[in-house]
Amino acid sequence: MTTTLLHTAGELHARARTGRRAVVMTMGALHEGHATLIRTARRLAGREGEVVVTVFVNPLQFGAGEDLDRYPRTLDADVKLAEQSGADVVFAPAVDEVYPGGEPQVRISAGPMGERLEGASRPGHFDGMLTVVAKLLHLTRPDVALYGQKDAQQLALIRRMVRDLNFGVEIVGVPTVREEDGLALSSRNRYLSPAERRTALALSRALFAGQDRHAAQEALRARAREVPATRARAEALSAIGESRAAADAHAVATAVPGGPAAVRAAARQVLDEAARLDPPLALDYLALVDPSDFSEIGDDFTGEAVLAVAARVGTTRLIDNIPLTFGTLGAAS
Repeated sequence: MTTTLLHTAGELHARARTGRRAVVMTMGALHEGHATLIRTARRLAGREGEVVVTVFVNPLQFGAGEDLDRYPRTLDADVKLAEQSGADVVFAPAVDEVYPGGEPQVRISAGPMGERLEGASRPGHFDGMLTVVAKLLHLTRPDVALYGQKDAQQLALIRRMVRDLNFGVEIVGVPTVREEDGLALSSRNRYLSPAERRTALALSRALFAGQDRHAAQEALRARAREVPATRARAEALSAIGESRAAADAHAVATAVPGGPAAVRAAARQVLDEAARLDPPLALDYLALVDPSDFSEIGDDFTGEAVLAVAARVGTTRLIDNIPLTFGTLGAAS
């Protein structure tokens, strides 16, 4: 497959379309995480469809003092990776193609969800992100658009925008791709020195610690449910040499279901330890949220949740998250 590089919407619209068009939006500096998105898009588009990868570093979503000027721009390498992954087109417009006449006066507002977590740390970021996503959806005219779950709040906001504003496009989230050591793939990982990278691993370790605590709690709750909720609970488990498990099972079964506080505590412990490393990890936030609006969940929450973290190591800001399911819907995802 030969991938065509296009720079204008006119060129893209002039292409004959057969089958479904699947779009993967990126800011370039493509890596294996993007390749996974493109391969997934290829499967969804099918042999008769078309996969378009956009490469555009959007100035509207960078705040003062952020890394717009130094954000990596590697278009030749991006086209090569896109081609190897199954893309038909790389659409790499200039700024004045996306924003003719300068920055738009009319923009998409992310609303209350856009003011939490990433939005609180980066004011205006999500307004700029949604504005360019809306523009690129209009410019590329896809049937389906794919985004990584690593940017969970971004994905949630795009889904909400598409639903609230009646965009005729299917939004697909693709699971986070990690390096062998657990670090979530990101174009910004290349900024990290070897020592900074070792510290940065605390983000994924914290999430996995929270996930492990959650899985243990769910297993104990399941075990507790298998034994009658009477004095026989402890006696039955003790009879097979599990007196400690009986005590834990009883405690978990009679506590508030799910234990979000324990999940947060397990993750926080890892992050607190990383703050004492050299170089240290500077935590921005650790949150356990409802993915429908990114508000913090309470101890009586049941259903799907997202455990999310953001931190700086040196001058590099990184984010990561994992999905969890609390209470009646089951154990960790």
